[in-house]
Order: sequence, then C-alpha cells, then structure tokens
Amino acid sequence: MSIRKYQYCMPSDPIRLEVYKHFFSAIAEEMGAILRKASFSPNIKERRDYSCAIFDSQGSMIAQAAHIPVHLGSMPLSVKSAISKFTYQGERLLPGDTIILNDPFLGGTHLPDITLVTPVFIDAITDISDKNVGSTFLKEENNTPVAYVANRAHHADIGGMTPGSMPIAREIYQEGLIIPPIKLVTAGKLNQNILDLILANVRTAEERSGDLKAQIGANQRGENRLIELIHRYGLQEVSHYMQELLHYAERMTRRLISDLPNGKFSFSDYLDNNGITDEKILIKVTITIEDETAQVDFTGSAPQQKGSVNAVYAITLSTVNYVFRSLIGLDVPNNSGCLIPIQIVAPTGTIVNAVHPAPVAGGNVETSQRIVDVLLGALSQACPDRIPAASQGTMNNVSIGGWDPYRDRFFTYYETIGGGTGASQLGDGTSAIHSHMTNTLNTPVEALEYTYPLQVIRYCIRENSGGKGAYIGGDGIIREVKLLTNAQVTLLSERRTTSPYGLARGEPGQQGENKLIHDSKEIALPGKGSFYCSKGDILSISTPGGGGYGMRND
Repeated sequence: MSIRKYQYCMPSDPIRLEVYKHFFSAIAEEMGAILRKASFSPNIKERRDYSCAIFDSQGSMIAQAAHIPVHLGSMPLSVKSAISKFTYQGERLLPGDTIILNDPFLGGTHLPDITLVTPVFIDAITDISDKNVGSTFLKEENNTPVAYVANRAHHADIGGMTPGSMPIAREIYQEGLIIPPIKLVTAGKLNQNILDLILANVRTAEERSGDLKAQIGANQRGENRLIELIHRYGLQEVSHYMQELLHYAERMTRRLISDLPNGKFSFSDYLDNNGITDEKILIKVTITIEDETAQVDFTGSAPQQKGSVNAVYAITLSTVNYVFRSLIGLDVPNNSGCLIPIQIVAPTGTIVNAVHPAPVAGGNVETSQRIVDVLLGALSQACPDRIPAASQGTMNNVSIGGWDPYRDRFFTYYETIGGGTGASQLGDGTSAIHSHMTNTLNTPVEALEYTYPLQVIRYCIRENSGGKGAYIGGDGIIREVKLLTNAQVTLLSERRTTSPYGLARGEPGQQGENKLIHDSKEIALPGKGSFYCSKGDILSISTPGGGGYGMRND
C-alpha cells in the first residue's frame, strides 16, 4: 500500500514550493474551465456557481481555484466522508471511480450543492529528480489513491417541495434528494441506474444530466493533469510539496495571529428570522487570541431553528477559514493548513452546528454571511485598521419555477443578487457586487431571457443605500423581473429587518426590500417565503447597502 521511499530527506526549495503552488492551482482552474464550458445550466455556465480543488491522500485540501469560499472551506469534509466510506467501510475505490454526494451532514453545504470526488491512482511512477534519474516505484497490488480531485456545483433543482430546492422547510427531507457517498462512475463506466434515480427526482432532468456529466469531465481533466505532474516529477516530490504547502499556509496563519493582540474579543448579530416565526436569531462569537493560536467560540448562539436557516458545521468551518485567510493579505495558498492553528467551538444543536434532520437550505447562503459579520465584528476590536464595516449580509436568493409554454418544458431559475460592501479605513465600499461567502457572477440579462420565460424590467444600482460615514458603504442593487408565465417564487433573503452595521461610528447600510407588482399595485413581500405568481407579475428585489466607516465631518 505504500510506495518505497527515497533514501534521503528531500530538502524544501522555496522557489520550487512557489512553482508547485501554481502547478496545483492551475490544475484546479483548468477543472473549473472545463466545468463551466461543458455545463448546461446558466447557474453554472454564466453565474459560475461551482468550485474545484486538489486534495492529498488523506483528504486535506492542497490547492483550489479562485471560486466560491463557502464551497471550498467545507469541501474537505465531504472528501473525507467519501474516503471514509470507501476506505474504511468495506467497498474499495478503483481507478476510474467517481463518488457523488450532497449530504450536508457529511461535509456538504445544502442539497443543491453536489460534490463529485475522484481518486487519483498511479500504478507506476518514474522519478526524474537529479539524484534518482529513472528510478521506478511500483505500488503494491492493493493500491490506494495518492490524491483526490473534487468539484462542487450548485444545481438549479434537486427536487424537494419548491422549484429550485431552496424552500422554507421544516426538515431536510422537504429540501430535496439526499445523496450519501455513492459511486456515480465505477472503473470509468457511468452508473446509469444511479443517474436515472437522481434524474427521476428533479424537475429539470436534462439540465441536471448535462451539469453532472460536466462535473465528471472536470474531475477527469484534473485527474489527468495530476497524473502528468506525478509522472514528470515523481510521486515523492509531488507529495512532499503538497505537505510543504500545508505547512507554509499554517506558518503564515500563525504569523497573522501572532500579529494580533492577545485577548478575548466578542461580537453578536442577528438573523432576521427563520422564515416560520418572526423572532430574531442570535449569533454570538468570542475569539480568543493567545500568541500564535486562536479559539473561535460560538457558545451562546441560538439553538437550531424550525426554518431552513440552520448552518451545518462545515459551513461554520468554511466561514472561519475565509475570514482568517482574508486577513493574511499575502498570496498564500488557501488550503487545509490555514485552519491548523485555529480551534473552533460550535456547540452541537445550535444555529452554527445543526444536527439531522434540520432544514439547512439557507444556512449555506444566509447564515454563513451573518457568521462572517460576527467574526469581522469581533476582529474589528483586535485590528480595527484591517476590518471593514458589514457588507450586505445576504445573498438575496430568488428561485422561480413552473411550466415554460414557449419551450414546452419545466424550468427552474435560481439567482443570487449582489449588494453593497462595507466601507473601511481604505475607502468607500463597492457597489452592486457579491461579497464574502459567495463569489458568483450575475446571470446576464441576455442569458436569462433566452433560457427562461422571464423578462428583466429593471436592473440598476440602488443609489444612496450605503451607510454614511467618513467613508460610505457600497450601494445595493434593484432588480425587477417580469414573469411571462404562471410560476412559483421562493425568496430566501436577509437584512430586511436588521441592518448591515457600520464601524467607527459609521452609519448602517439600508435594509433590503422585496415587492411584488400585481395589476400595477405594489405588495410588500417578506424576506423569506414561497408563493404563486401570475403571468405579468413583476418581482422587485432591492438589496441592502454596506455599512459606513467613520464619523462624517459635516
């Protein structure tokens, strides 16, 4: 099961370390390009709601492309769940296999995010390093993977009680099809029965099939590129620099933490509600800095909720990774080493570590944003010159689905809408952009109208929605979409009753607002809800602005 080791201890070359950092990230970026170009849905092709990464033989993330933070920080737990299922629980992984899963309680985020994991096998590796030219290392008969490649993509529907699979649910079973770690591809052959089972449970089977096959192709490209790299430089060297990149990220994170003052820093903020009851939901964190380590403790946060705003542990892990990684400020690889100096305390059964069968559709997209807000709020006490005011604090999720009479098929449209980012000591916030745990684009008007029975009536910056201050928060967006057929609409949004906070006496950003224009009459809509709309209705979404920074001089 193990490859014969070199007889000397390989030294680490900082230049070669940088080269390998780019080797691995380039493979992940190429995987993303394949996925984007081969996919069927606008959500993946246009919005780029996907992520790709490289993992070592133990499931630690080594490198990633510049994709979605909430995906990438949580994906190692999915990869490790897949490894556990097929390494320690009987069924063996083979060359050419690809595992599929989306279970949020096994490292997933929410059900529409489907993860594909492909093991990388090397039967014979020829080392071409200076000291061992031509040496060949054969794996034993019962070989095991030397690495893994994985990608995660948000599918515009995975079944469940509402089109788009982002419902205001009371249990996860209402949110869609739950997929445990199973082989979608075995020894290079697609398991058609598994694919048929998945497609039988979704509203847009053709689109889902195309997106899943694009994900398979992306992993195959990553697998091939990693094999080429290993054959070129040898497994020993490639594996060595995988581990060195983990150590490097850990060292840089420790250096960041050591630059912060020792002490305890606490902050609290609220979610508007859970979509079922109106009570605000507390999220609280205390960050303890001690030399070069940090403890992030969410004790005191609200219990898990009846509605679908619960975050699983993988989400909380991902947000902590994102915030600390962002503070480093250097071109350091974003890998599993970043979290080694950080201890996370997330009490089981709370809003930040929900347990089965809690509904979780909004935990990934909404609660993750509020966790970032409380983390940055706490750190603003430790390093105020490096922390911005709150950004819009929501992804403004819109799902629309129904029968498309023009194309004679069912459609599901899913979109997140950008808003304003928080101002900081460096200047004003940015307007009309996705922020923090999302890194997607918008759906271009042309692509949206070409694909769906929808018409964009208005799409503009929401002027003066950013918080005032010495520096002004970024403005939100106004997006109005006219329905050209009867359809069901689901909204999952935040910061409709709470405001993005300002810092250093800056003012908060404006709250968001949802409206339905029916027969020329405006009807106020809640931040979260699902309802049926008629042909000709206009859905109007105004997104929050970012908080201001510093006190105004006037």
